Parts: sequence; C-alpha cells; structure tokens
Amino acid sequence: MKNPYEWLAKAINDHTWAVAGVAVAIFILALFGLSMVTMETGDDTYIDKATPRGALLAHYKHTYGSDAVILIYEADSVKNPDILRYIDDLQEDLRNERYVAGVTGVVDLLKQAYDGTLPSSKAEIDWIIAGAPPELVEQMMPSDLITLSSITLEPGVSMDAQKQVLGSIESAIRISEPPPGLTVTVSGGPAFAKEMGDEIGAQMGLLILAAMLLMVLAVSLLFSHVRYRLLPVGVVATGLIMTFGFMGLFGIPVSMVVVGAFPVLIGIGIDYAIQFQARFDEEIRHKTIPDAIWATVVNLGPSVLIAMLATSLGFIAMFFAPVPMVADFGMVCAIGVASCYIAALIIVPVFAIITRYRPKKEADSSEKPDNSLIERYNRFLGRLAYTVAKHPIPIILLFALVAAGGYYLDQSVPISADEKTFVPSDMPALQNLEKVGRAMGSTRTIPVIVIADDVLSPEALDWIDQFGVYEPEHNDKITGVTSITTLIREYNGGVLPSTRAEVDDVLARIPEASLKRHLNGNMETVLEFSTVDMEMSVARDLVKRMQSDAAWNHPPAGVTVKITGEMEMFAAVMDDISDSRTFMTVIGFAFILGFLVIVYRKFSAASPVIPIIFIVGWNGAIMYLLNLDYTPLTAVLGSMTIGVASEYTILIMERCEEELARGMEFLDAIQTAVQKIGIAVTVSGLTTVFGFSALILSTFNIVSNFGIVTVISVGFSLMGAIVVMPAVLALMHRHTRERQVSGATSS
Repeated sequence: MKNPYEWLAKAINDHTWAVAGVAVAIFILALFGLSMVTMETGDDTYIDKATPRGALLAHYKHTYGSDAVILIYEADSVKNPDILRYIDDLQEDLRNERYVAGVTGVVDLLKQAYDGTLPSSKAEIDWIIAGAPPELVEQMMPSDLITLSSITLEPGVSMDAQKQVLGSIESAIRISEPPPGLTVTVSGGPAFAKEMGDEIGAQMGLLILAAMLLMVLAVSLLFSHVRYRLLPVGVVATGLIMTFGFMGLFGIPVSMVVVGAFPVLIGIGIDYAIQFQARFDEEIRHKTIPDAIWATVVNLGPSVLIAMLATSLGFIAMFFAPVPMVADFGMVCAIGVASCYIAALIIVPVFAIITRYRPKKEADSSEKPDNSLIERYNRFLGRLAYTVAKHPIPIILLFALVAAGGYYLDQSVPISADEKTFVPSDMPALQNLEKVGRAMGSTRTIPVIVIADDVLSPEALDWIDQFGVYEPEHNDKITGVTSITTLIREYNGGVLPSTRAEVDDVLARIPEASLKRHLNGNMETVLEFSTVDMEMSVARDLVKRMQSDAAWNHPPAGVTVKITGEMEMFAAVMDDISDSRTFMTVIGFAFILGFLVIVYRKFSAASPVIPIIFIVGWNGAIMYLLNLDYTPLTAVLGSMTIGVASEYTILIMERCEEELARGMEFLDAIQTAVQKIGIAVTVSGLTTVFGFSALILSTFNIVSNFGIVTVISVGFSLMGAIVVMPAVLALMHRHTRERQVSGATSS
C-alpha cells in the first residue's frame, strides 16, 4: 500500500490544478459555513442542558422563570406630571409587545391610589408617594432624579426572542419623543446578555486582526531569510477561515471563552506553515521543484502530523470539561490546528509550483555563517545542553522543587465564576445593571423546587411554609421568600388552610397568572428566596447550606426538594472549574503518554512528558504570584500547555535519537540535537508568543488574563524543552545503559 504522503506528493506534482481546485472547493464550503456561525451567551455556555442540573434549570426557566427588562428614567425631577404621563403612555405601548407578560412602574402605584388615573399636580403626586409603603417607593423611585419600570417577559422566552423584544422596546423609545431633559436607558439581564454578545463579536474581530498583524511582524523579523516570507500568514488565514466554516457547519457557537481560541490557533498554526516552507526552501536549494515537494511532503508531513496530533490531544482533553464553552474551546482548537496543518500541507507545495518558487539569495555571501548571531545562539544552546546533560540530577531537582511549590500554591489560587467580572468594567450594559442594583437593591433569587404527589396537601404546604420561614431566620444573606404558601396567606387573611378543601377554595380566588408563578399543576411548586448582593464564593457557600437545611428540616415522605437558578448554576460552575482543571490536566497527560508509547513503542517515550509536568507546576506558581483567578478559560491552561509544550519536547527527543543513530556519543548527540534544532524551536515559540500576545489586548478580563498566563506558559515550554529535556534524556539514557549492562552481566 502506497504511503498516503507519497500519494499526495505525486498528486500535487502531476495534477497541481486539480488539487488546487479541490482545495478551493473546500475553502468555498468553509465560506458557506462561515455565514452560519452564531454568538452565544447566557446559561447554555455554562451548563449542559443534558445533565440533571441543566435540565432542572431549563425546566425552571421555562415554567416559572421570567427575565425582566428594566427601563431607567433620569431627569431633574421624575415627579414632573409631564414625565409621568410619558412613562404611562410608554408602558401602555410596551404591554402590547409580543413576549411581554407585564409592565410595572411608579405610575401604576399612583394610578392605583388615584382611582385609575394619573394625578395632574406635583403636590398630589408627593402626597400619594408619602403615603405609599416606603420599601415599594424605594424600589420604584429611589430618588427624585430616577425612577424605574420593570418589563417582565413571559417564562421560557429564548435568547433570540429576548433580542426581538429589546429591539421593539428600543424602537418604541426612539419614536416616543421623551420630554426635554428626560433620558431613558434600557437595562436588565436581557440587555446585558445582548450587549455582551455584541461585544464578543467586536472583540473577536479585534483579536484576530491584532494576532494577524503580530504574525506579520513576527515572520518579517524571524523568517526573512526565505522568499515569500509572508506566505505562512496567508496559510494561517486560510486555516482560520476553514475553522470558522467547520464551526458553522457543526453548530459550534462563539462564546467569550471560544473567542480566546482564535489567537491561540494563529500562534500554533503559523508554526506548521513555517516548518513546511522552511523545509521546502532548504530542499529547493539543491533539487528541482518536484523533488523538493516530494522530500518536503513525504519526510516532513508525518513528523508535523505527530506534533499536531500531540497538540490536539491536549485540546481533546477539554472535551471532558463539564462547562460547555470550555469543551467548545477545546473542540475549536482541535479543529483549528488540524485545519492549519492541512492548509500548510497543501498550500505551500501548490503555491511553489504555481509561482515557480526559487530560493532567496543571501544578501552577503562573504559573511561567515559561523560568526552570525544565529550560529552564536545555536552554539550557546548546544553548550548549555551539554552542561545540563552532564549534570542532570541537580537541574532536575531544582526545577522539580519549583514545580512542587507551584502545585502547592495552585491550591490557593481563587476560582471565579461571576460573569460580571469577565466583561469590560466600562461596558455600558454592566454600568446600567449596577445602577439598577444600587437603585432597587439586589434582584438575585435562589429558587427551590418542591416535587410531590400532591404539593397542595396540608402536610406539604405546612413544610413549605415552615421552610420558607426557617431560611430567612437562619441565613442573614436571605432577605425574604415568596411561595405558594405566601400567596395563599395573602388571599386568606394571613392564615394557612388546614384542609385540602379550604386550600382549593382559596386557590379559586387567586388569579391564574399569580398561581402560574408559583405552581405547576398539583405535583410541583417553587419557593423564591431573595438574597442580598454577594460574591459568588459566598453564594456557593449559601447554596450548599440551603441544601443541608432542606435535608435537616425533614421534608414529608414523598417530597423532593431541589435547588436551582443562576446562583446555584454559577456556584456549581466554581466546583466544576475546581474539579475539571485537574481532571483535564490528568487526562491530557494520559493521552500524550499513551500516544507517545504507541508511536515510539519504548519506555523512553515518556521523556517528553516529564518537563511538561514541571511546566504545569510552574504555571500554578505564576497564577498565584500574579494574583489571577481560575475562570472557565484559565481552567484550560494545564491541558493546553500539555499540547503546546509536547511539540517542543518531542522535536528535541527525535533529533537526539537521530544523532544517536548516527553513532554519536550521548553528550555529543544531545549537544548537536539542541544546537541544530534550538533556533527552530525558539522561532516557533516566539511566533506562538506573538499570536498569544493578542489576547492581552482584550478588554474582557477573562481573555486578557488568559493571554498573560499563556504567553508566560509558552516561555516556560521553551525553557522546559531546551533546559529540562536534555537533563531528562540524560537520566533516561543512563537508566537504559545501566539496564543493558546489567542484562549483559547476568547473561
């Protein structure tokens, strides 16, 4: 059976335009898929609906949960009768919009106290407000300068429908002609999610552009000795478009974590293009174009494939993450590196034939290569590797000690799952949301779903009532509760019925819309516990305490109690980040180790993994020293480092084995290997750093912090390959030689 790389080389040489046509067809298909790429924000990026927790949250939101759009009215005096009439007219218009369940504001309070009409004078308005419940006034009109309207959406409204509602609200405000001096701002959860999605789209374009410009700079500086030095940038751009296309075709959405994948792909993908072009440029100096293509594709193709697969395994480990957008990040990176590899493998040789590629002449042929900066750097690396390999144990112990300290400090790195801390602090939607919070107080709730054969039985209602009282009394973070029992008490003079017949009688007097907010048939109901605003770590502890309280209060036989809602979801995400980052790292190590053993079929194949173990430990120390948090994005650092660093350590090992096969002594072999490949690994690492550096430019804290640690991690990967790997190979060689000597003696 013919080697597939030999078949490809022959096809490119004999049928260049046919291969180019197939490549163009795939590119056009990718462009079609590009139009299908979607942005995603909200719960679906944090929790998988297929899990019990995700299914419960989706059920709660579809059955009970209703998002609210908040309108903020600001003026010198919002008690002005003209302004209040405008607010009343606007609210009436918005009540007729699709998906809107209701609209409430201060004008409803005024009309209720004034026989259904608005008072016409400021004195009457002041009189009504002075006699209204203070806590109600505080929520609707916290000061004379600001008032709020709440637009409640129907339960279970999708993100697309919420965007339609927001568009309709904004259009209604634009054509409503507010009175002079009045500003109307749209806020609330749906507005925040919409603007975050728009910001993600803008950030993605900015980061990709920045990464591409940095790549142009990198290859211009580091790849100037070849003709068409910007060809790798074109190859990566093609690979990136293919990645977008496959995302659209496979239905992988873009989230704020997935945005970080594209500069990563540019940084890694440029390496494949550089390697193929550099090898072809080397071959073409003493061969014809067909022979150079054959040598490049057949000899280099499999080697780069092994490196690409090793890198992909680090990303594939992310598939096991419980947070959907982390799994999507790994999938996009795996698709991306494969796309960039295929693009480089096809485009470089086809481009060479079409342009009749010729090597670039040296600018100064009289210059002695032995005195060049590159040669001096190579010799320095060779001497360093020789010294390290001669004294491996002190080097291993030193770096292992630092790594152990890093693993210890890593346990103290805080975990963040608060979405508001991930976005730019000056994002208008976030500032408006904070303004609403200051005006209305915390709007966060923790829903508790109660399931039973009959939740309206006196026994079930009695437990629900008692639990609703117990939690606010024993948790200072809980400010109140609404439930089916608070609703029944409201319509029954503050008394809870003692028989089922009395319960049915009260329920008949309660409006259907109010019942739907708390009751789903006779088998399910929900308690909504309102809370103060708090850090997500505090919320996680509160959720866990409520779970314990529910069990401690002994629900009646057959009654099941489940906590859900966004606060419970983000608390669970914190636990998922804590557990999954370690799990993904271990899985990544297992994948790489298994892959190397299968490929090389010997014990020493584990050598490239040892420096990576150290590097992951160093990453933990940097996270701690830079005071960074683990987020859904930085949680992938371990598995991503495994994928990136494995390429460098594998290349060093392969070159050392090649020199040993030529009959060199080990110390000479390791010196020669690092000396010959050191500059290639360094250039590869630096171009990767340039790509990753674009992440630092992001205004999303979650992305910029990831950029900082990935740039440092790539630097660690270079150090691990050039300094630690020779020491590891020396110990492995010493161990193998001792076993051989022992075996010879025993025989």
